[in-house]
Amino acid sequence: MKNITFYGRFEADILAGRKTITLREASDADFAAGDQVRVSRYEDDVFFCNIEIIAITPVQFAVLNDQHAIQENMTLAELKQVISEIYPGLNELFMIEFRLL
Repeated sequence: MKNITFYGRFEADILAGRKTITLREASDADFAAGDQVRVSRYEDDVFFCNIEIIAITPVQFAVLNDQHAIQENMTLAELKQVISEIYPGLNELFMIEFRLL
């Protein structure tokens, strides 16, 4: 089973189904639709759930919109700020859509 990590601040949103996508750089998007993935916290690698990958879609930072923000459970301004902090200067991202197992 493949693994993915999320910052701990996203754990509750993922478990409640409020966060249904993640935006990653290419090296963090090596998944395919149907993959079942083990999820843990980035900070301490503690497992907290499994997800199934629904789709992987390339997306440009400039075209992020309110729908992406809703799927990330934040405002568009918050989303762009978080992405800019994690991946400064990166324009090509990959949207990983997932569901909780």
